Amino acid sequence: MQVQSTLRSINSYLAKGEQAARDIMREVNGANVVAWQLDLADTKSICQFFYFAAEKELHYLINNAGVAICPYAMTVDGYELQFGVNHLGHFFLTFLLLDLLKHSAPSRVINVSSAVHIMGKIQFDDLSGEKDYHPVRAYAQSKLANILFTRELAKRTEALGVTAYSVDPGMVNTDITRHIRRPLVGLFKAFGFMLKNPAEGAYTTIYCTVTPENQLFTGGYYRSTCRAGQDDSTALKLWAVSCHLLGIRWR
Repeated sequence: MQVQSTLRSINSYLAKGEQAARDIMREVNGANVVAWQLDLADTKSICQFFYFAAEKELHYLINNAGVAICPYAMTVDGYELQFGVNHLGHFFLTFLLLDLLKHSAPSRVINVSSAVHIMGKIQFDDLSGEKDYHPVRAYAQSKLANILFTRELAKRTEALGVTAYSVDPGMVNTDITRHIRRPLVGLFKAFGFMLKNPAEGAYTTIYCTVTPENQLFTGGYYRSTCRAGQDDSTALKLWAVSCHLLGIRWR
């Protein structure tokens, strides 16, 4: 039953993606949009996406998928779900696509983080929350990881023509709020506090996509950041640990 439920969920999201692709092509003359299946909670799925959905050029990689403040769960590969999807999944996907990004330079990587990262700390001794799991702390850790990954990636790729940015979309009213208690979301809605529609939530991502590179700072976070998000030594350590967990060599 669990396998059937998972398949129904995957098919449902793929159907939504295909519908979004049709909507874009209907509204934008000459647009060519294709939806592909990708499960960031499964490194095998990421590899399949890389091999079967390969393109000749890639100028913009926007790492925007994620889960938020959910009950404790594990990825297929045995990592805590929020850290595994929000950080390791995007880290591995970017690693696989880096040669294509370099070949297509100038190109950009945009990682969607959150202002919640200010509450985060990289718990190197308990990345998967097996000792002490709290959904908000785990989410904040994964969003801080997005920013630290961006800083270290920018250092390694700027000379290759690949720049990197992290952004905060704000509190966006999408399915990502499904694990947050309804009264809390209702309170946000009642006061109009931080809640944005999906189009408004895309502003910072679009800004870092279309703004000329000489007006952007590679490795930067577009919104205010905390000191933890500027810690280069932690960024380097997280990079090494992420490579170790994924079994890859990325120099």
